[in-house]
Amino acid sequence: MRRLIFFVTMIFVSILMTAATPVDAMLERIDKGASSKFVIEKKSSDVDFFELDQQGQKVVVRGNTWVNIAVGVNWYLKYYAGIHLSWNCMKAKLPSVLPSVETKERHETDLKLRYDFNYCTFSYSMAFWDWERWQTEIDWMALHGINMPLAAVGHECVWRNMMLRLGYSEEQIGKFIAGPAFLAWWEMNNLEGWGGPLPLSWYGQQEKLQKQILKRMKEFGMHPVLPGYSGMCPSFESTASETEGAANSGESNQSSLQLWNGFTRPGILYPGDKRFEKYAKVFYEETKKLYGTADYYSIDPFHEASNLPEDLDIGEAGKEILKAMKQYGNEHSTWVVQGWSENPRPEMLDALPNGDVLVLDLFSECRPQYGAKNSIWHRENGYGEHDWAFCMLENFGANVGMHGRMDQLINNYYTAQKDFSKHMKGWGFTMEGSETNPVMYELMSELPWREEKITKDKWVMDYVYARYGINNKPELTHVVNHHSPINMMLGAWDLLSKGIYNCPVGNNQQGPHESVFCSRPSLDCFQASSWSKMTNYYDPNSTMNAAIVYVAFADFLKDNENFRYDLIDLCRQAIADRGRIVYNQLVADFKSFDKNAFEKHKAEFLDLILKQDSLLATRSEFRVGRWINQARSIGKTTEEKDLYEWNARVQITTWGNRYCADTGGLRDYAHKEWNGLLKDFYYPRWKHYLDILSDELNGKLPVLPVGNSSWKTPDNPALTIDWYAMEEPWTLQHNTYSSLSEGNEIETAKRIISQIAK
Repeated sequence: MRRLIFFVTMIFVSILMTAATPVDAMLERIDKGASSKFVIEKKSSDVDFFELDQQGQKVVVRGNTWVNIAVGVNWYLKYYAGIHLSWNCMKAKLPSVLPSVETKERHETDLKLRYDFNYCTFSYSMAFWDWERWQTEIDWMALHGINMPLAAVGHECVWRNMMLRLGYSEEQIGKFIAGPAFLAWWEMNNLEGWGGPLPLSWYGQQEKLQKQILKRMKEFGMHPVLPGYSGMCPSFESTASETEGAANSGESNQSSLQLWNGFTRPGILYPGDKRFEKYAKVFYEETKKLYGTADYYSIDPFHEASNLPEDLDIGEAGKEILKAMKQYGNEHSTWVVQGWSENPRPEMLDALPNGDVLVLDLFSECRPQYGAKNSIWHRENGYGEHDWAFCMLENFGANVGMHGRMDQLINNYYTAQKDFSKHMKGWGFTMEGSETNPVMYELMSELPWREEKITKDKWVMDYVYARYGINNKPELTHVVNHHSPINMMLGAWDLLSKGIYNCPVGNNQQGPHESVFCSRPSLDCFQASSWSKMTNYYDPNSTMNAAIVYVAFADFLKDNENFRYDLIDLCRQAIADRGRIVYNQLVADFKSFDKNAFEKHKAEFLDLILKQDSLLATRSEFRVGRWINQARSIGKTTEEKDLYEWNARVQITTWGNRYCADTGGLRDYAHKEWNGLLKDFYYPRWKHYLDILSDELNGKLPVLPVGNSSWKTPDNPALTIDWYAMEEPWTLQHNTYSSLSEGNEIETAKRIISQIAK
């Protein structure tokens, strides 16, 4: 009995110890027992800081907030222990005795507001996440300094409750609120109903999930940003009795803002519409009932809307939105608005008091609007006297691809700090899709904590050491053919940091260099999506040269999880870049009527797609099955699972119906280089098209006109392919894709790269 009591007591004590602080609990999730190796000290300070120190065999991490202490833990793990926690691996095995901090190290920042997420992130990456995945993400956020994340999960639950109070029926609610993979664009007033109606069970599980998310965020001392009310309402008429007749009487200032890429937009209640205050009041009341109040509310009126009524008083609209937020939400709250395209319009900002608004400069690493003179989106006077945050967008459509603007990010950040610091109050991650290009997020999150301006080359060298745990590994200095693995890896990263990760000033492209494999076939393929604005800026052979180095020295780092992920990602990029070269060769062959060369390059191109599919099968992160199975796993019934799977499949392919996909231009916007999708979706498209070109060269069909020597013929099979008819069937299927990795990353990468690079 005594032994049992002792055992139970020890478990209880252990639980108390591991749960002593949010940071201790985080450390236990990273590595069981890790919290016992640290001393966590929270100290009051008006300055945001963290310190690293030593106390016996334990590492001391101090800071004035739990998040700042978590940043210190991350800094220590990277630069002392050689452990890099990343989306691809948030677990680690810490050494029994941690490396000592010989000299106390302190870092400070004057940027207290650190934001995370674009609305799009919640649909492109997080649409089907469960609590376990969210818990890991919140840990990642804390480690990277985030203290005011957008918290949009379960926002639709507020709207359902609100609409029921206003007299809408369940059927009307189902026609208004979008499906799980498209909620972001419904929340931003872009579309309604697409992907729905949501099952009632969805609301219950998302409400529960959001409450778990908010609880954990607040334990870390974060200030979640809740969605606020912009004036949105259904585009169809609501019941006259509950809207005081406004919708049916002709007294309303409502407008649907016409279309968004083919979708009917929700309505907007403008100033003077007597429903606005009523809707806003009910909205904030229902928000409080479910999730409480917030210090920050995210509101983006007129998002991507260029056809506003000429007589609309935009300044008055802004004042009404702010008044409702203060009166019914939280009188001490701040309005967070995205700085994107023409928004927030200067007329609105001019009408709002300073101090009540925080503008997220969404694309600071490329198109800053805070006043930078050399910006593609230069905005005279920036955001006036309003506060703003320097943000990195980095990724559009959650497209897969290595990409970054290292020099621009560093230079723009330091220029902003020097010339626009008066109202620069924070920084943020505003990616449309996450879980890619970890190097860029490490760079952005470290810049505000470094007292001296960094050089890219030095930072990249430190990153490579930290990411692969090269610290204190003498075997990596072993010389092979006059080269050590360390020097060769740094050489590969020199190629990457000066090439694909250094998209230059003047290049306006949105996100990564898109893979030609994911393009709808034609003789003029360049970008895969409609708005990528791609421009060549790096030698495609550079990624292959870097991949060859990774493959050659893979055995030295095969036990490092980050290396294995990067190996597959880099080889994927090299294959995609090789595919673009081969594509241009086969186009030249066709235009030259060189049948033999065309067949050779056609076979090589199609084989590259299948090799890419095989390579990506070795990592769960690059498998379409992971995305689809996430969707199906949260369904309660077969019908729900099928609906969620359809949402998942449509988003990454056609995006919308025929009109929105083709005329609206949304098809392939969220394309993915993923195992399963390459083989079953992209490969059939390309094979169908290239087979037609083969038949034309062999005289079986009219030849596709090229150049200016002949007119296009409408009956030519290569010109009249109904791509949507080919694509839609895949979105309706329920064939099974595995989420689990298959094969050995190292051996597969060696085999495929050796075949391609020969």
